[in-house]
Amino acid sequence: MALVHRATLSPSKQELVAAWLPGRPWAAGIEITTKVAEYRFDDPAGEVGIETILFASDDGATVQVPLTYRGAPLDGADDFLVGTTEHSVLGRRWVYDACIDPVWAAALTAAILTGGTQVQMYLEQDGQRIDIPPRMTVQGSGAPGPTYPSSRPSTPSATRG
Repeated sequence: MALVHRATLSPSKQELVAAWLPGRPWAAGIEITTKVAEYRFDDPAGEVGIETILFASDDGATVQVPLTYRGAPLDGADDFLVGTTEHSVLGRRWVYDACIDPVWAAALTAAILTGGTQVQMYLEQDGQRIDIPPRMTVQGSGAPGPTYPSSRPSTPSATRG
């Protein structure tokens, strides 16, 4: 389950992505205007936030942006830093293009191979858990099983191609 904090982020996720996106060759000319939906996976260690956001642009394009949120920089991943944000509850967060983050890769691989889905998001208010209805649903094509291969990609610097 993913605990979502009632928090202020400065800059916001959309502002970070809007500033970062023009430098991506796969997003040439796309200017995002609206958040469409999002889904999250869990980090088993509880240290890394894992979220994929779909953004729309005025010209009808939809861009899927996987992000990870960390409480400290990811070693060797400076070239993949989307930016930093100040989270009013958690403090400074380093936001990365999740495609190079080994925690994201492991969570995505597990979902694909086991038929897993995104986690339920919720808020805590006055000691109560309030479920946040999903705005989209994702599910891997595999089937539950006792094990799946580890997905530890090479270091980020080795993936630059």
